[in-house]
Amino acid sequence: MILEQIDQDFKQALREKNEIALSSLRNLKSEIKNVEIDKQKPLTEDEVLTVVSKKVKQHKDSIESFTSGGRTDLVDHEQKQMEILQKYMPKQMDETEVRSVVKEVVALGGKEFGKVMKEVMGRLKGKADGGIVSKIVKEETA
Repeated sequence: MILEQIDQDFKQALREKNEIALSSLRNLKSEIKNVEIDKQKPLTEDEVLTVVSKKVKQHKDSIESFTSGGRTDLVDHEQKQMEILQKYMPKQMDETEVRSVVKEVVALGGKEFGKVMKEVMGRLKGKADGGIVSKIVKEETA
């Protein structure tokens, strides 16, 4: 389903000659294809979501780097590309929702940071930023 939507959006960007969307989607499709080649099989929806999440995180990291370097022109470009990819991500949870999931995992006997993080991230599957999850897990396991 996600792959079909990406293909449709790619074709639409081609028709509209939207260079930013084309670049962003071409890069995403390439990354998905590379992961498929590595795994030697088509990706599941969750695996595609993982690739999209990774690309969004790369754009966030680039935005931070360019901001600290004073390159606002590049920040704008990265921001636009990230926004294009974010529409394939599930709705992001707020801190309150994430905290309730973390508390639930901790209540099941997890006090070890690594184990709690693994379980929470598995449950959320791209619905929350890893940095926010990490912060909340640290608070709850301390």
